Amino acid sequence: MTAQVRTSPGAAYDLGYHVVWCPKYRRPVLGGRVEIRLEELIRAKADEHDWEIVALEVMPDHVHLFVKPHPKNSPSQVADRFKGFTSHHLRAEFPHLRWQLPTLWSRSYLVATVGAVCARTVQRYVETQYERAAKGSGRA
Repeated sequence: MTAQVRTSPGAAYDLGYHVVWCPKYRRPVLGGRVEIRLEELIRAKADEHDWEIVALEVMPDHVHLFVKPHPKNSPSQVADRFKGFTSHHLRAEFPHLRWQLPTLWSRSYLVATVGAVCARTVQRYVETQYERAAKGSGRA
């Protein structure tokens, strides 16, 4: 995958988050029509915020999402927006979800940053700034 830098006033960015969340008690309730509707809702929320969905997989007991948001949105905001929006709509449209669970989603989630460059490469780049600056200016 190649880096696709996006721009906005005052920023150039290429952020990616891997977000994973589960139904309360990790119940396998995300199948059939619920799965289809959940995917539609996730895509609608991403479109609303102009976030790019790179990959989405709904499993019966958890959701994996690779999303590229704007840098003004923190990882916790991204997870909360998806979870809150989808819970509200799914529980309204599928009453059995209200009967089976006190809340649709567990309070916890995982968010991991995803990038085109590994952490070790960035660390090495930052730590060698003075060395590269000295070589570029002709000083040793």
